Amino acid sequence: MKKITRRDMLAHSSRIAASVGIGLPLLSQVTGGGAPGTSHKIKVVVAGAHPDDPESGCGGTIALYSDLGHEVVVLYLTRGEAGIPNKSAQQAAAIRTSECQKACAILKARPIFAGQIDGNTELSRSRYDDFGKLLQAEHPDIVFTHWPIDTHRDHRAVSLLAYDAWAQSRKSFDLYYFEVDQGSQTQQFYPTNYVDIGQTESRKRAACFAHASQQPETGFYQLHDKMNHFRGMECGCDLAESFVRHCQNLGTSLPQR
Repeated sequence: MKKITRRDMLAHSSRIAASVGIGLPLLSQVTGGGAPGTSHKIKVVVAGAHPDDPESGCGGTIALYSDLGHEVVVLYLTRGEAGIPNKSAQQAAAIRTSECQKACAILKARPIFAGQIDGNTELSRSRYDDFGKLLQAEHPDIVFTHWPIDTHRDHRAVSLLAYDAWAQSRKSFDLYYFEVDQGSQTQQFYPTNYVDIGQTESRKRAACFAHASQQPETGFYQLHDKMNHFRGMECGCDLAESFVRHCQNLGTSLPQR
């Protein structure tokens, strides 16, 4: 039997990645509304449950889109009201809102807030309607949100709100899912697409570190750094973010290197 080397495994992983799509909605050559291959500006919305979720889940991809001149909006379901010990909800929200603004400035994105409360998010007809109106007002071409199989209720809530908005809009935008704290929060996540973030990981890291109240240097970013390296190994580059593409999307591809 032929001995399988690490190089063989990496080469095999690269072929697998190519077969499922290494890019996301192609940053430099997004098509749609024009002839195939026509470059045009798109609107990207990244919907996360809390401050730091969009940055840790796909901050490198956000930076890639914004660097190429596309408009990126980061939609936070909550302001992280329950996220700082010994702080009131109002105090925590003020601190974490400021951190969101700093992080988005680093990524060249625009923050908006859906007005729900950290740890007390709701799914109801009115919440679905309000979220759908907020999202549709942005006229997105692509929406990224949490994978719905997740141990955190707020993550599951925003995922379902985004999915409902996509369905109610008659699938007017492409829908992709991202992962956070793989294993401890996101579960059963099998990527369909990868984005090489080798050139933007430093900005992703800086944006995550803007959330100083969450101690990223000893907390959540340690795991995400490992995830970046692991997903890169899967698709044959140094660092990558991974996504699950909804199979009924319109057909936009993702950022490629």
